[in-house]
Amino acid sequence: QLQLVESGGGLVQPGGSLRLSCAASGFTLDYTLGWFRQAPGKEREGVSCITNFGGTTNYAESVKGRFTISRDNNKNTVYLQMNSLKPEDTAVYYCAAKLGVFRRCPVDGMDYWGKGTLVTVSS
Repeated sequence: QLQLVESGGGLVQPGGSLRLSCAASGFTLDYTLGWFRQAPGKEREGVSCITNFGGTTNYAESVKGRFTISRDNNKNTVYLQMNSLKPEDTAVYYCAAKLGVFRRCPVDGMDYWGKGTLVTVSS
């Protein structure tokens, strides 16, 4: 059982930056890791995904060029650097893990989920 705990959310003005972290209780090298988000009244959507050694990453079109996913397997942690934030980025952000090596992180196919951290982009 892998436990995931997100941190780093908060209130930020449009154009600002935040860095989310997700610490895992166990060894993450066996897992593909992803970030997802769910805005009020909307379905959960994928934001970004990174393979086990970080060789492959992908991003939702809405965040390309603004968000960067990375991982530190020595610290069992995955990060999401979010720049040029927009009000439409407001959501609860979740990290999730899928055992194995996958180029995509399907929202309905992840094995473990964190409880989320709220990001609010507002002036």
